[in-house]
Amino acid sequence: MELISLTELRRRAENELTQDILPFWTRHAFDPASGRMAGVVTNDLRRFDDVPRHVVICARLLWTFAAAVRREARPEWLEIGRRAFALLTGPFWDQRDGGVYWSLGADGRVHSDRKQIYAQAFAIYGLAEWYAATADVKALDKARELFALVERHAAEPKFGGYLEARSATWDELADLRLSEKDLNAPKSMNTLLHLLEAYTTLLRVWPDAGLRARLQALQEVMLDHVVITVPYTHCQLFFDLEWTSLSRTISYGHDIEASWLLWDAAEALGNAGLRDRTRSVALAMATGVLEHGCDTDGSIFYEGNPEKVVKTDKHWWPQAEAVVGFLNARALGGGEIFLTAAERAWQFIDDHVVDRKHGEWFAELDRSGRPLPDFPLNAGSCKIGPWKCPYHNARACLEILRRVPLLEAAAVN
Repeated sequence: MELISLTELRRRAENELTQDILPFWTRHAFDPASGRMAGVVTNDLRRFDDVPRHVVICARLLWTFAAAVRREARPEWLEIGRRAFALLTGPFWDQRDGGVYWSLGADGRVHSDRKQIYAQAFAIYGLAEWYAATADVKALDKARELFALVERHAAEPKFGGYLEARSATWDELADLRLSEKDLNAPKSMNTLLHLLEAYTTLLRVWPDAGLRARLQALQEVMLDHVVITVPYTHCQLFFDLEWTSLSRTISYGHDIEASWLLWDAAEALGNAGLRDRTRSVALAMATGVLEHGCDTDGSIFYEGNPEKVVKTDKHWWPQAEAVVGFLNARALGGGEIFLTAAERAWQFIDDHVVDRKHGEWFAELDRSGRPLPDFPLNAGSCKIGPWKCPYHNARACLEILRRVPLLEAAAVN
């Protein structure tokens, strides 16, 4: 595989963001006739309307187009952001008990009223970014309201961290799972990571002392309980209340994503000791993914355990996170091997993940890079769906555009 330069990586990311990802979602995120958010759109652009609409996709749409608008305020990007904002703070918002519902039906009525903390986190993330992009005070007010609700109802007081889910009225639930494939555990790495990401973004627009303290506590929870160093540095995924691990599964995509999101939080907090500790963890985790979770073609496997890779599928989002995580590792003082890894990961995306015919990225591929069967035969393989969104790939492009000039300047100096 012939490697590309950093300059070429930046050019390709710019093109992919502005000529493929954002235009695709501008065209397809909302139905042109009804104005409703799309349900499922298949790889070949067939639409399935009679399915639930999930709040996480709405919040990720809001974040994506807010982040794009912060870079360039194109009218069509602002319009998608406004639609997502109106949907998130309207039909998805629980006007009585606060917070966002998990899903709406095709008719726009509440389909699932559970309060998944993962979903509250993404709502905070999107709202904070929308405020940064537009200075809309309502967005900041809603983000702060969600922060207060999460702290009041989901912070676990005895052992730290946050619970997975609450009912519509913020009471206990028997089934806490985020999805059918997850364990019914009271705490998970996935929810904690995305709450960390949300609080980091909120802190940058609302430098509140209480928020800062809670973000630092969450960062320390991640470093103390979620990250382990045996047999190599990676994140454990599911826990009981007292932080006993309930699974041996390793998610390489989550590890490489966590490596840079933990560093992003450390930078926002500005605590020197925490920065030093996080830098070491971020580099070790990126090294773990590079040595244990990368295929020979530079792509990222889906899952493993401490001994071996167990799922060799290639999903779109770990590939996107790999580019950012490896660039971050290089910026933190890791060797040139991380630049090579980032460039190889992008080349795999270019060669296999981007759909040159219908646009956007294939969600799931086999080990050789062939797209897996389309929806509904394979519920996870689609262009738009409950989990398929523009957040990972658009964010990767934006991070490349931000990071490459810094890496180039550091190389000159």
